[in-house]
Amino acid sequence: MAVEAAVVVTKRAGFLTGLLLLANVSFAAVLPADRADVMYHSYDGGGVKIDGPAVLVRKSVTDDVSVSAQYYVDEISGASIDVQVLASEYAEERTQYDIGADYLLNKTILTVGYSNSEENDYEADTYSIGVSQDFFGDLSTLSLSFALGNDTIGMSTNSDFSKDKRTQSYQFSWTQVITKNLLMNFIYHVITDEGYLNNPYRRFRYLDPNSGSGVSWQTEVYPETRTSHAFAVRGRYYMPYRAAFGFEYRRFNDTWGINAYNMDLSYTHPLKENWIIDVRYRYYSQSDADFYSDLFPAVGFQNYMGRDKELSTFSTNTLGFKVSYEFDTHWSRGWLEKAAVSFAWDMLSIEYDNFRDARRTDLPAGTEPLYKLDADVIRFFISGWF
Repeated sequence: MAVEAAVVVTKRAGFLTGLLLLANVSFAAVLPADRADVMYHSYDGGGVKIDGPAVLVRKSVTDDVSVSAQYYVDEISGASIDVQVLASEYAEERTQYDIGADYLLNKTILTVGYSNSEENDYEADTYSIGVSQDFFGDLSTLSLSFALGNDTIGMSTNSDFSKDKRTQSYQFSWTQVITKNLLMNFIYHVITDEGYLNNPYRRFRYLDPNSGSGVSWQTEVYPETRTSHAFAVRGRYYMPYRAAFGFEYRRFNDTWGINAYNMDLSYTHPLKENWIIDVRYRYYSQSDADFYSDLFPAVGFQNYMGRDKELSTFSTNTLGFKVSYEFDTHWSRGWLEKAAVSFAWDMLSIEYDNFRDARRTDLPAGTEPLYKLDADVIRFFISGWF
């Protein structure tokens, strides 16, 4: 989960990364279905627009081996509130490649993966491995995974700037069939980060009596380590008329002092034979980091100083809708068994409790109105099973 707003407004958050990757919770030891997905995604909010295509293909090469590949593009343009205060609009492209393989051995699935993400001033490589094992007559599934990330951070305005970041992620998941209608999932996730953890473009502001505006700006200074812990409980209850109700509660905390939680509710309802309607609501709330402030009293007030709104106190409300149409192709001699078309729309609203709109230079620093952000996220899918 990390910090919620990071996936919404920061230029390298990769907000839509992974939306094409479908949930990989296994209820029995079986390989993922052979399928292909094509998606167009769009994010528009807070002065930033992100859109682009994505393609995912999964295919079994033997009875016990399945491979996958994904290509993903983010076209980013505009300027968030941080950029509007200190710089001008920008445009850039982020591309991501993912490959993976699953190996089925009796009731065990072994998974390996590699991901590469590139933009003009940031490159990330991630290696992952996981194992999933069924127990108790396939009513219980234990999954363990580990991922190692190596990132290189640069600056488009300074070719000599280069910093490294290393991330290790550990996840434990237990999926349990409680009754014939209720499925529960428990997840514990630990992430450790080391190296350069802040954005080299971001600045914090502080009171400066020698400045004409009363404030000055300096590059943020973050700790070089961070460890976060998250625990989630998820459930899915299946109704007699083929509908389903879903829920999630998740807690998060880290060594930077951030504490957060989110609650999710969802409902899936089939219409006739081919249509499926999904509705969901999500609430997220977090406290600020120990070294965050909207306005510091002096430039050297403390060792670490940041004004990134993703580290502030805020809450998020998300209302989402999705409609899908699935149909059999009836191609008796063809390779395509069935297909689906889906359209999803999320409406996102963020209210910040201690991050102010510094664009209002007509007001004294620290008295500006609190910032709010509204955004729309749209995804259009075409899927085929073969």
